[in-house]
Formats: sequence, structure tokens, C-alpha cells
Amino acid sequence: MTGLSTQEVNDRVNRGLTNEEVDSSTNTIGQIVKDNVFTYFNLIFTVLAVLLVIVGSFKDLTFMGIILANTAIGIIQEVRSKNILDNLKFDKMPRARVIRDSVEKEVPTEDLVLDDVVLLGAGNQIPADACVLDGTVTVNEALITGESDEIEKNSDDDLLSGSFIISGQCAARLTAVGSDSYINKLTIEATKTKKNDNQSQMVKSLDKLVMTIGVLIIPIGIILMVQQWFIMDDSFRTSVIAMVAAVLGMIPEGLYMMASIAMVVSAVRLAKIDVLVQNMRCIETLARVDVLCVDKTGTITENRMEVAGFQSAMKDFDDDEIKTLLADLVQHQSSDNITMEAMKAYFTDVSDRQPTAICPFSSKYKYCGATYDDGNFVLGAPEYVLGDGFSRYADYIQSVSEEGYRVLAFGFTKAVPDGNQLGGPVKLLAVVLLNNPIRKSAKETFEYFAGNGVDVKVISGDNPVTVSNVALEAGIKGAESYVDARTLETQDDVDKAVKKYTVFGRVTPDQKRMFVRGLKSQGKTVGMTGDGVNDILALRDADCSIAMASGSEAASNAAQLVLMDSDFSKMPLVVMEGRRVVNNIIKTASLYLTKNIFSFLLAMFSMISVLQYPLKPSQITLISIFTIGLPSFILSLEPNKDKIKGSFLGNVFKMATPAGITVFLSVSCLLVFGQVLDLKASSISTACSALVALVEFMILARVAKPMDKIHLTMMIVMVCGFFYAIIFHNELFGISPMNWQCVLLLIVFMIATEALFRYFYKFTTFVGEKIGKEAREAKRNAKKKGRKRKK
Repeated sequence: MTGLSTQEVNDRVNRGLTNEEVDSSTNTIGQIVKDNVFTYFNLIFTVLAVLLVIVGSFKDLTFMGIILANTAIGIIQEVRSKNILDNLKFDKMPRARVIRDSVEKEVPTEDLVLDDVVLLGAGNQIPADACVLDGTVTVNEALITGESDEIEKNSDDDLLSGSFIISGQCAARLTAVGSDSYINKLTIEATKTKKNDNQSQMVKSLDKLVMTIGVLIIPIGIILMVQQWFIMDDSFRTSVIAMVAAVLGMIPEGLYMMASIAMVVSAVRLAKIDVLVQNMRCIETLARVDVLCVDKTGTITENRMEVAGFQSAMKDFDDDEIKTLLADLVQHQSSDNITMEAMKAYFTDVSDRQPTAICPFSSKYKYCGATYDDGNFVLGAPEYVLGDGFSRYADYIQSVSEEGYRVLAFGFTKAVPDGNQLGGPVKLLAVVLLNNPIRKSAKETFEYFAGNGVDVKVISGDNPVTVSNVALEAGIKGAESYVDARTLETQDDVDKAVKKYTVFGRVTPDQKRMFVRGLKSQGKTVGMTGDGVNDILALRDADCSIAMASGSEAASNAAQLVLMDSDFSKMPLVVMEGRRVVNNIIKTASLYLTKNIFSFLLAMFSMISVLQYPLKPSQITLISIFTIGLPSFILSLEPNKDKIKGSFLGNVFKMATPAGITVFLSVSCLLVFGQVLDLKASSISTACSALVALVEFMILARVAKPMDKIHLTMMIVMVCGFFYAIIFHNELFGISPMNWQCVLLLIVFMIATEALFRYFYKFTTFVGEKIGKEAREAKRNAKKKGRKRKK
């Protein structure tokens, strides 16, 4: 088999017939620039800037400097993140074995071209549509068709990209690559119809908030300008400046960008510890996970197995004969899993007899086998291999399983093994004992999850007793509670079991998916770890999916998060990173929302009372720089391990609303008093900006708690910077001198505002705690009633 020549490969590359990914986990540089520059709010800012230029108010254009800086920072940070993630992904990306110029070589799957001849084996995901040239494989097309049946493929049969090889080996010619392949056509269609599926709760909340503000600012801005120009008979210049100030205050100019940068920085931080983020939503979702489903092998234990020994069950065969029979069987099986690798390493004394037929391992019926002239031999899980005869050996198998061993049954049968359920009785020849060394960091890792309110469910294909003992040794809470998944026949059985048990043994691939669905139906946020092809369906359904890079490439492709060094002890670091991001964004978002709330209320008050909007665009910019913009970047990147509670918007509004209302009440009252005392508009404007700055600094101090050295330094620098700007650049930021009446009025209002802010927060905190207490009490009562009904 010669495959394509180098010239033929180059020709297809030049014609664009390559297997390039259509849905990369990172954007191109062009997309990054476009997404950061051509935004709805940047359009609004440009229109406002043009209006200010028309009326000649150039000093009020200071906000454009902030917008340009924000945009530049966003682009630079995302490009940096893209380069780091792309390099990590390239180093670890799936590679395919291909025959070119009659030589077998490995190339990245994206470098495959049409008509390439690829070699496929168990665990490989089919990289592009293909046709079998030679060999036989068993394929699972569940990701494509939804059916989990194993389908045998022989010469001239078609292979669909996106499906994966369960067992066997074959050579296949690629018939469709890149965007023409079946899986990529589905991917393109899915991204069109499910654009928001990859967004986290936080990003969706921000989108709703920004969309609502974006809709409101246009009519409010138009009404304010028309009212001041035509009704209040102000000049066109004054009307434009007032309208721009109101609209600027209502726009959370850096909020979305700050959240995006925080997520990108997290992805970069995780990449540095060999954790690849393939979907940004998983950073937040994993931080909210309250149930984590893990496999035994590769997660609790190391991703390798050792044969501890074997026990002959027949007096007619001595140990050497058993070892030879086992060696003959396993040496003709594919080394596509750690169990078979361990068996081949231990049983090496092969004879010269050759099988007439080989049955690869069936993940559904959990055995493999071979047919020889002297009979049929099978090896696999005792419950499946022995069938009705299992009860005879159940006590012995139970006892060794309790010691933490994995048990395989080796037997003789008259029925030809073909990958389906064995049709006749099996005579047990020997049992093989294997074990998995437990990861050194496993106990500490699971203690972290237990201490942070995350329930761990162990879902394994092994004997439940074995899995339970291993889980107990690893320190998993509740691991003594286990069940054999073969007794769970319906989704209702599974739903009840996931409430009651921690360890699940003898789980089939379909059942893993049922466990995830059962937990999600109970309102749980489910994380799923996996490394094998039998984990893929459950990974797809989980809220957050984590794969081990050492496992199947198909599992890695399906997961949102990939542990590139397959080290499960990195998981607490990932959770803490997610908590840091979400908690810090909640803090900083409250700074932006405070400004947006009071600006909206003040604009509405100005329209209803027919009073001039008191603030200027340059004043809004000054306050935003020192109380929101610079502090938000500092706060969004600091450590924060607190558990996430409540919804994103609920937490943000709980912090921002009291401050926003306090500013509105103080400024609106000051505006009215200023009109009554007939103070100059410029003096009122300066006094109002001072009140706004006072409350913004107070909310900043509250958000920055606990007031450690870093936070205290930040507060001092921000206050000093603010006073430096109003003293030495007062004209640039629209700060005008005030007469003694205005100064006295401002002092009174500042004292009153501080008291109002303090007591308003105490009141809202009291009400929130009372409502929360009543809700918890109602929940407890509901549970008690539920238990009484069950009794």
C-alpha cells in the first residue's frame, strides 16, 4: 500500500483539500480585532464623539481615550491568549498515522488531505469521512446517529468522521475532508442554530444586561436632548453635552471587556499548568459544579494497571499451561487499553498455535476472545463471561474484590465468541487479579472537593466492590455506599440511585449518560471526567466535561477542558481559578452597575422634572477612571477562593442597587436645592460630581473588603489621583469654582449621603438575611413534609 506521493499531497494542499478544523476553540486575529472594534457601544461612543466635535466641546472627548485604551488592551490580551492556547493545543493535538510515499508516518489531523490512506485503531476518532481499504473494525457512531450500537466495518464500508473505533484495526482512504466531512457539516449547522450554547450563566447575564441598556439609552438620549433644546430653550451645544453625559453614565463601557479579559487571563493561567480550555464557559461552570462524576481508572488511580497474579480453577491445567493459554489469547488482541497492556506485559510465554478467528474486546459485553482448532477461549468480566455460572464463584470474587483487585475470568466455551452475548456455558479455567496504583495526590484532591460542598460520584465499569474499596482508600466521602449498575434498568431506577449511592460499578456507556441526566434533572450542576471512548456521550451531556489527554483523542475532542498531563490533582486549581474569575467579576460589575443605575434614574428624573442634567461627560470620565476603570482591573485579577452563591445578576444588583439609589437621591436633591437657591449651573455640576465620587469611593471600599495592604494602597492611590486631576486639570474635567453657599450645601449633603449609604446598606442586608432565612425555613419544612409522605 503506497498511499499518496508528496507531489499529490502538495497538489491537494494548494487546492484547499485539507482537513482544517472548521470550529476552532480560538478566534483568528482578524476575528479578535473585529469583535473588539466593531461593537454596538463603540458605535454609540463614535456618534457621541462626532456630536461633541460638531459643537466644539473637545475637552469632553476624554472618554474616547479610555475607549481606545480598553479596545487596545482587549485585543492585545486576546491575541496573547490565542498564541499560548494554540501552542499548547498544537503540542498536544491529535495525530493520525498515514501512509505517504509507501512510508508510514504521523501527521496532525489538520494536515490530512483528500485521498490520504490512514491507519486506524481502537480509541481513535475518525478524523474525516473515509472508506475501509483493508482490515476490520468495530465502530460506535453514537456521536453521529445517537445509536450506541457497535457496528462492524469491513472493506469498502464507509466510515463517518466524528465516530470512533471501539476495536480492531484498518487502513482507510479519506473521501471527504475539512468542511466537506460529515462531522464538520454538522458542526457548522450546530454553531448556526445554537450560537449561545457555549455561553456561561455569567456571560448570558451580561449579554441581557448590555442588550437592555443598549435599547434604553437611545430613546432616553433623544428625549433629553429634545427636551433641553426645545422645551428648556438651552443652546444646541449645552443640550448635546448634557445628553452625552447622561448616555455615558448609562453605558457600562468596560464591563463586558473586563469580564472577557478576566476569562482569557484564566485560560492563559490554566494553560501554564498544562490545562487546555477548549470552551471558556467551563471556567465558570466548573466553579459552580456541585456533583463531580469520576472514573476509577486514570482519575482515582494512575492510568496504568499491573497483574498481581492469577489463580487456576482447573486441576487438569498447571500454572504454566494456563499462562501459555492466556498469552496466546492476549497477544492477538489490540493493545488499546491499559488492561490489555498489563496482560501482554505479564503473559509472554506464547505457543506456536494460531487462532482461526479473533474477537476484539466488546465494551458492551465486556469480554474478548479467540477461536482455535482446540476450542474457543474468552477473557473478561466474570459476571459477563460466566453468566449463570457466576454464582458458583461469587464469594471468592467478592472477597478478592474487597481487597481492591480487579478480577478477570478466563474460560473455555463451545460458543464462538463474536462480540455479542455469549450463547452457551463457560468453563472457568482461571481468574486473573489486577490492580491500579492509587494516585498519590488523590486523597488530598477529594478532601478538597468534600470540604467545598462538591459531591463525588464514582462511575466505573469494574466490580462495584473493587471500586468501592479503591474509593474508600482514596478518601472519597460515602464510598462505602455502592451499587451494581446492572440492577438499574430504567431512567427512574438511575434517578433514585444517584440520590442514594456514591459508587456505581459495572456501568455501561449508555448508563453513564443516564447518570448525568439523572443528576441534572435534580437541579445539580454536573462535572464529568473521562478518558475513554465510552465516556464521550456522558461528557457531551455534562455541564462541564473534563478529559485526560493520555486517554482517547475522541474524549479529548469532546471535552471542554483537557488535563494535558492527565493529572487529576490539578482540578482544585481549576475550580479555584473559576471561583476567582466569577467572584471578582461580580465585585467589579457592581462598580459599573452603580454608575449605570444612578445615571438612568437621574436621566429619568431630569426628564420628568424638566431640570437640566447636572453632570458633564468629562466629569463622568474622571469619576469612572479612578473609582471604576483602574480598580476593576486590579480587583478582577486578584485571588478569591470563596464559594459562588446565588445568581450572577442577583449578586451584582444586591451590591450595586443601594449605592446607585443613594447617589440618585443625593444628587437629585442637591439639584433641586441648587435651583431653589439659584446657584450657578457650573457650581451645581461640580457639587454633584463630588457627591457621585464620594459614593463611588464608598462602594469601592466596600467591594475591596477585606482592606488589606494591597487594597488600602489601591484606595490611597485612587483618591490621590482623583484629587490631583481636579486640582491640576480642573478645566479638562469640567471642575468649576464654587461659592460659599454651594460649598456649605455640598458639605451638608456629603454628611447626609454618607449616613444614607451606610444605613441603606444595613437595611438591605437585614431584609436580605430575613428573606433568606424564611426561604431556608420553607425549604426545610418542605423536606420534612416530603419525608412524612414517604413514611
